[in-house]
Amino acid sequence: MKLQTRSLNSMVEEQLTKWKSETMERKAVKAKPAPVITISREPGSGGSEIARKLAQDLKMDLVGAQIIQKIAESADISAKLIESLDEKQITRRDDWISSLIETRHLWVDDYLRHLTKVIGTFGKQGNFIIVGRGAQYILPPEDTFRLRFIADMETKILNVMRDFGSSSEDSEKYIIKTDSDRRAYLRKYFNADVTNPSDYDMVINTGKLGIDGSVEAVKAAFAAWKRKYNAAP
Repeated sequence: MKLQTRSLNSMVEEQLTKWKSETMERKAVKAKPAPVITISREPGSGGSEIARKLAQDLKMDLVGAQIIQKIAESADISAKLIESLDEKQITRRDDWISSLIETRHLWVDDYLRHLTKVIGTFGKQGNFIIVGRGAQYILPPEDTFRLRFIADMETKILNVMRDFGSSSEDSEKYIIKTDSDRRAYLRKYFNADVTNPSDYDMVINTGKLGIDGSVEAVKAAFAAWKRKYNAAP
């Protein structure tokens, strides 16, 4: 367990260095950051696999829920990430976070405070695909392409059986528990119903389109959305 923790710490530190360098390069080219994609997914829907493919095809940095969780839990790492922003960007991010807290009537504990700052910082840096942790509720919708992936239970069970080598019964139990845990997390921290379609720009049933079909559908929709985003003042 300690070895895994050290490995994750090292990975986070390496990513922070990379992201800070890339952000400085983007700042030198243009003031407006590249948009961000957030991904919400039902367990077993293939959302994580789609996120990896999108990151590769779109040349965006992928931030998984595990990394976000680690940074959000560590005040030291959070500070290093947030320091990558200049003063003006920090003010804008904090204004948005304050607005989020007020409109959703959130009770802010230390975890949520770090989480919102971390995800808000990724949003201001731009060019990220953020998986999970309620990022779709934290980032401003005008700067964020918000995705959700769903699937029928049969498809989800088959995907989990393939990925984890588990039985059909155990896979179904995993899906139900994980889905319940995610819904409870989002209700607790964001007072939100993760299934509300109005919180997303695109909802895809991967059981109908498959993984590759879903990737292509997202790329086409994101290109159209991005043209509108770049044209905005």
